[in-house]
Amino acid sequence: MSVVQLDNIHKIYDSGEVKVHAVRGVSISIQKGEFVALMGASGSGKSTLMNLLGCLDRPTSGKYLLDGTDVSGLDRNELADIRNKKLGFVFQGFNLLSRTTALENVELPMFYGKRSVSRAAMRERAMYCLSIVGLANRADHFPSQLSGGQQQRAAIARGLVNQPQVLLADEPTGNLDSKTSIEVMGVFQKLNEEGITILMVTHELDVARFCKRNLILRDGQLVNDIIVPNRLIAEDELRKLREAEAAAKLTA
Repeated sequence: MSVVQLDNIHKIYDSGEVKVHAVRGVSISIQKGEFVALMGASGSGKSTLMNLLGCLDRPTSGKYLLDGTDVSGLDRNELADIRNKKLGFVFQGFNLLSRTTALENVELPMFYGKRSVSRAAMRERAMYCLSIVGLANRADHFPSQLSGGQQQRAAIARGLVNQPQVLLADEPTGNLDSKTSIEVMGVFQKLNEEGITILMVTHELDVARFCKRNLILRDGQLVNDIIVPNRLIAEDELRKLREAEAAAKLTA
């Protein structure tokens, strides 16, 4: 069964005299364990579609099944509950609280759920997620004490802490340099290899090549759905960078 199933989704914004048809009849099926990039130019509808996928907004028409549950017509509170239980989010700007440690930032989503989990269990789960992204040794550091790549790793750990069915990442490398971007994509690839379903919005072709599948939007419509040929592997790309850096030092 698909973990994400969109059937003829439309989203129309009515601003009075003008109606904006942001998403036009999009149908997508994403299976568990896929790693998908959602791409398109500015105004293509990818951000609107990501908001719909993240249960931050509701479609004007069409059906959205998330892990078998029809979320198309749920009210605001029901959508919030679904988000907390089934979705994890990673943002371009990290969105870490500056006065709390990496560990405390990762713990935060667990406080908003309805689960009866002890404080000790929350801390253990948060530490586990930090270890998954290679940041356990920075658990007591504040965001200002972390590099951009480390902050994004903490944000990924936070997105994982409630064990979501789908991890949604919105331009997760947008504020990072090329090398750090590859390192972060390596984290996503590792998570995906462990079975986590990832859906990522990006406008960067190089970043999309680390994914397994690319969905291309134009004017609110899905115009292409391709399996990525010659997919990039982060570990290989980092090795090439190190070799190039070493060669540059020898010739300097």
